[in-house]
Amino acid sequence: VLRDDFRQPPGDVVVAAGEPAVLECVPPRGHPEPSVSWKKNDAWLSDKDERLTIRAGKLMLASTRKSDAGTYVCVATNVVGERYSDPAELVVF
Repeated sequence: VLRDDFRQPPGDVVVAAGEPAVLECVPPRGHPEPSVSWKKNDAWLSDKDERLTIRAGKLMLASTRKSDAGTYVCVATNVVGERYSDPAELVVF
């Protein structure tokens, strides 16, 4: 089972360069519990970037750069399939 509605979809975030940014996402309920991953501008985010942490659905950027600005989507996945959240915009000034 994977429901359609995200319990908390990500919202737009505006942050100054060098500041941390957090995009929150609480995935839909599902059995088994869905895992959360993130896409930026339609590309999967790599956890190899040490500034990036994904924990409990939250995407945390330790120190934002201008290049981090873009459109982010939270993706909930389990054996049934995947659901995409509405996009959220990260603005870095």
